[in-house]
Amino acid sequence: MWICSLCNQEFVNTNQVHSCRDKILSDFLTGKSEHTVALFDYLVAEYQQIGNITVHPAKSMISFAARTRFAYVIQLGKNFVDVVFPFKQAYDDNLCFNKIKPVPGSDDFNHHLRLYFKEDINDEVKKFMKLAYQNGL
Repeated sequence: MWICSLCNQEFVNTNQVHSCRDKILSDFLTGKSEHTVALFDYLVAEYQQIGNITVHPAKSMISFAARTRFAYVIQLGKNFVDVVFPFKQAYDDNLCFNKIKPVPGSDDFNHHLRLYFKEDINDEVKKFMKLAYQNGL
């Protein structure tokens, strides 16, 4: 593991490009609705039940990491949370992803999920959350 001497974040890759923690979690949560903050907190709590995670606020998103980053909150809306899971294959046979797109210059496929309610984190979503988490180990 490489540790940035400026911000003390740990990375698998030496000299990993990152934002040196110029953002903190409250930068993303301030001004958001109580509903959205509760939904985000619930997502974090559900991931903590799967395994040990670290939440990394970055310049434009919040990432979840185990050994490496495996999921991203890309938008906190008025009444929703947008999450992206990068996978090496497209999981087209599902009811939870509203968009699956190949990542240019990569062999990854970003799987986009919009959460409106805590109940949206159902068994199918938990299956993909666990798969993403395992990719981060």
